[in-house]
Amino acid sequence: MTMTPLSAALDSAKCVFFDFDGPICRLFSEHPADLVAGRLRKLLDDKAPRVLAGNKYQPHDPHSILRAALRAAPGHELIRTVEQQLTDEEETAAGSAASTPNAHALIEELHGQGRTLAVTSNNSATAIRVYLNRHGLDKYFSPHVHGRQADRIRLKPDPDCLKRALESTGATPGECLMIGDTPSDWEAANEAGVGFVGYARVTRKVKALEQKKVQLVVRSMEEVLDVIRGTAGAVVRPPDN
Repeated sequence: MTMTPLSAALDSAKCVFFDFDGPICRLFSEHPADLVAGRLRKLLDDKAPRVLAGNKYQPHDPHSILRAALRAAPGHELIRTVEQQLTDEEETAAGSAASTPNAHALIEELHGQGRTLAVTSNNSATAIRVYLNRHGLDKYFSPHVHGRQADRIRLKPDPDCLKRALESTGATPGECLMIGDTPSDWEAANEAGVGFVGYARVTRKVKALEQKKVQLVVRSMEEVLDVIRGTAGAVVRPPDN
């Protein structure tokens, strides 16, 4: 079998980090992101109307609103309230989120090959676990679920969640590969020294990753699954006793 750049990257990865919303599921598929964003904007407008004033943000993106609030007033007491509201909304969304096609099969295949798996996400860890437990996937990741921390909010492109994953898995950056779907995922992985595969289901996301010069971009998890089944990944599996 000819070794492609994607198969080479996957073959050498002893540890795979997954972003959550996108690569594993569509978190807001049934609990719309614009509804959540509207509630966060209203909370800020009602309690601290000047926080978002003059700030650039995407009005329908909950994380963009949280980022804008953090930039404008990182020490404001309302930030914790906004983060908790977002966590509650994400937990609700996780209860009905649609699975990304072939993501569960990929997770099972990687785990079966003996690779360590982790989640590195801007979403709250509690919401991530709601989804993982709902689908029986928590056993493949626990204890390596690294989401947003309420008392120390650092969102990608800050590499904080990846650094926590490196610490919890005991892996070196060169042994790891992240699957993410946004430029901020790539920036965080690059800062942490972790390899990266971009997942982009729609053309808009492909272009966003290409603008960052991301070398490996797939349009479906089936592409990754097909490659991983054909790699020499079995060498990662610990020997039988």
